[in-house]
Amino acid sequence: MNMTMYHADLIQFSDMARRGNILFCYVGYFSQHVVTAMAETVRARLESSGAAGPTRRKLFSSFVELSQNIIHYSAESLTPPSQLSDEIRRGSVCIGYHDDHYFLLSSNPVASSDVETIRSRIEPLRSMSLEQIKLAYKQALREETSNQSKGAGLGFLTIARDASAPLNFEFIVDPENPEITFFCIQTSI
Repeated sequence: MNMTMYHADLIQFSDMARRGNILFCYVGYFSQHVVTAMAETVRARLESSGAAGPTRRKLFSSFVELSQNIIHYSAESLTPPSQLSDEIRRGSVCIGYHDDHYFLLSSNPVASSDVETIRSRIEPLRSMSLEQIKLAYKQALREETSNQSKGAGLGFLTIARDASAPLNFEFIVDPENPEITFFCIQTSI
């Protein structure tokens, strides 16, 4: 292993992230403990970035929701699929600043068979007004949690409510394993 090559790659990545106004980036395994530690860093980084209080709250809330989505639904797990708590699953999250807006990017592998279910939950949010999203959020709070959901179904609604533009998302089939698709989502705040 050529350590010099890896160090050069890390230095290049770090410089590219700095020039690209990336405030925070993590790729790896997510667990509740990891998210708690990252949340402290994200909160401090957002405070030092000069973001206004309401913007920081929205960014932090969306960061938590995207991280929870990875923990609960990523198809790549270090814990058995039957384990419904203390899950450890792979994904990525990035927070940056571009064109006078903050953005969050997230990606994680999902079962290809789940793509249409995920799409059907996000696509309607893209054409809803903020008022419609807020009403849907209140309705979801009153409804019972579905058997397939590990929350009250509020994650995408929370992210859409806090966004300054419609959510962007994409599904990319893993070329090496068509049973896995990468779910990528971006929000602007």
